[in-house]
Amino acid sequence: MRTMVDQTADIGEILLTEDQIQTRVAELGAQISNDMAGRQLTLVSVLKGSLPFMADLMRAISLPLRIDLMEVSSYGGATTESSGLVRILKDLSSSIEGEDILIVEDIIDTGLTLNYLVRYLRGKKPASLRICTLLDKPARRLVEIDVDYTGFTIPDQFVVGYGLDYGELYRNLRFVGVLRPEVYTQE
Repeated sequence: MRTMVDQTADIGEILLTEDQIQTRVAELGAQISNDMAGRQLTLVSVLKGSLPFMADLMRAISLPLRIDLMEVSSYGGATTESSGLVRILKDLSSSIEGEDILIVEDIIDTGLTLNYLVRYLRGKKPASLRICTLLDKPARRLVEIDVDYTGFTIPDQFVVGYGLDYGELYRNLRFVGVLRPEVYTQE
């Protein structure tokens, strides 16, 4: 991987601006707060990509809530395709039995990883299990996933920024941008 000073030079197009993201996150937080009124919620973030989204979303939710983190892997290194093989690298730190759970995802692509995660978490007997994703890319879906809250539906393009990476880079961009194909096809 090459060293770069200006990550934005690798962006072909800004798909979602920082303002668009923040406005939508506030709307999602209000909707979740309304839907789950009177309940305590546990947000489960799937590391690493969803961290910025979860941080902003939890501040937009006006309910008592806990957070927990999981790390799963279905990609190998700096690849742009899911392998379909899902491994849990970091499990929940406490029991979720009887709790209202909201899985917070950065992007749903093929749905394979999330499908596995939903089945795994349902086995831990939560009272309810809902899904919130910042980005939904239905053109690549291989399994049906019922998503309760969607930030944006996007086209089948390789995106980075706001937590999304390529080779662990670009996560810190404040927007979601389309990565120039020459960046990920030259390796």
